[in-house]
Amino acid sequence: MTDFPWLTTIILFPIAASLFIPFLPEKNGLWERWYALIIGLIDFALIVYAFVTQYDFANPGLQLVEKYSWVPQLDLNWSVGVDGIAMPLVILTGFMTTLATLAAWPVTFKPKLFYFLILAMYGGQIAVFAVQDMLLFFLVWELELVPVYLLLSIWGGKKRLYAATKFILYTAGGSLFILLAALSMAFYGDTITFDMQSLALKDYALNFELLMYAGFLIAYGVKLPIFPLHTWLPDAHGEATAPVHMLLAGILLKMGGYALIRMNAGMLPDAHAYFAPVLVILGVVNIVYAALTAFAQRSLKRKIAYSSISHMGFVLIGIGSFTDLGMSGALLQMVSHGLIGASLFFLVGATYDRTHTLMLDEMGGVGQKMKKIFAMWTTCSMASLALPGMSGFVAEVMVFIGFATSDAYNSTFKVVVVFLAAVGVILTPIYLLSNLREIFYGKENQELVSHQVLQDAEPREVFIVACLLIPIIGIGLYPKILTQMYDATAQQLTARLRESVPTLVESGQIARKDISTTFRAPMIAER
Repeated sequence: MTDFPWLTTIILFPIAASLFIPFLPEKNGLWERWYALIIGLIDFALIVYAFVTQYDFANPGLQLVEKYSWVPQLDLNWSVGVDGIAMPLVILTGFMTTLATLAAWPVTFKPKLFYFLILAMYGGQIAVFAVQDMLLFFLVWELELVPVYLLLSIWGGKKRLYAATKFILYTAGGSLFILLAALSMAFYGDTITFDMQSLALKDYALNFELLMYAGFLIAYGVKLPIFPLHTWLPDAHGEATAPVHMLLAGILLKMGGYALIRMNAGMLPDAHAYFAPVLVILGVVNIVYAALTAFAQRSLKRKIAYSSISHMGFVLIGIGSFTDLGMSGALLQMVSHGLIGASLFFLVGATYDRTHTLMLDEMGGVGQKMKKIFAMWTTCSMASLALPGMSGFVAEVMVFIGFATSDAYNSTFKVVVVFLAAVGVILTPIYLLSNLREIFYGKENQELVSHQVLQDAEPREVFIVACLLIPIIGIGLYPKILTQMYDATAQQLTARLRESVPTLVESGQIARKDISTTFRAPMIAER
């Protein structure tokens, strides 16, 4: 327990501050912008201060722990804490939401409601990564969906209601599996508890654990997103505004990966031994399918949206690798993609503000008119295609090597997975460089140029992209900046996952068979 309630303050401060927005003076959104930005900066400063002064890299367990009784009869508490898995994502949330607030500067339509939702969402997103009570997790997971739905349905594009409705149906439908699994696990056995650490220590029957794992996989697979539960994402990105893009790509997708690691792998390790090969295969499908689908997209937003789906496939492979390096790569990929995806979607919004079109067929040759935007697009695209020296390269290499050196799978399976994933990596630069060519190179679209004043990037836009590129390049050049935050926790988790497999083999619950013939035998390397 900490002497000061750091996490409670960090979660509730932006939510409480949002309640004062309706009382701000009316001045075309000016007061709301500055108020939201200042609140975001203060909360981000609190996050950084708590991390620097209170967080111990060498401690793999929960830190900054707070626990206050809520419903004692059910052992339901306001319970928060962070470890190496959660802390980097809390920092990412504060950083990304503050930049998204700055990216929303041009918003003048219903500014009070817009910035109220942004600040409310700020606290809700941090709560998802910090809470340590399953029922409380479900509540904040659900509450976080409401601001996203409203931000899509009110400030989105022409098909905003369709995209927002599809988003809420998919995500809320998946959330039902979280509630059912949480209640089932809480009432399992002789004690009733929603505390995550207590739930992880219960001795579940294997069939029950497999059923819970499958339910969580569906729920978090929607948010990650995993094929074929991904179809809401291109529609949502296709209609969202730039700041909402940044929050979707930078934070919301990471909730799915975080929950898979925290609950599926961390709380249900025996079931993970069965499902890990499935995660690896789904990861490969994500990488290749989404990369191929990106080629066919003529809308700039949808192309980058499918690129996001492809990159999140590496997270699944890392989670299923059973190696420290693979798990570390998955965590690094989540943070890296959050930064890179947000930068690309912000540039999509900046480009649309000038060209008033998202269709690549209507662009072309605008590089001479928008040189700064051209330079930023090129740099961020290089980061997305995993150019050495940038964070994406380090994360993907860690996942590749981590999986390739795993003793949990036979050589044939590893070769096939690595080969197919490498195909996806090769496809990525092809469609991203083609994207740059169609927007900035070639002959100018005279109809576009004659009707639009193609102004270059303003200082605010350059500042936002620079803020995203600094950690992208910094992590790429010196990954230890990030990996030291979670190495102890990731190694502890991987060790626990590896311990569960020999136990299952010895008990006869997993046959030592070739993984190429059954998904139920993940640990098959010849020993």
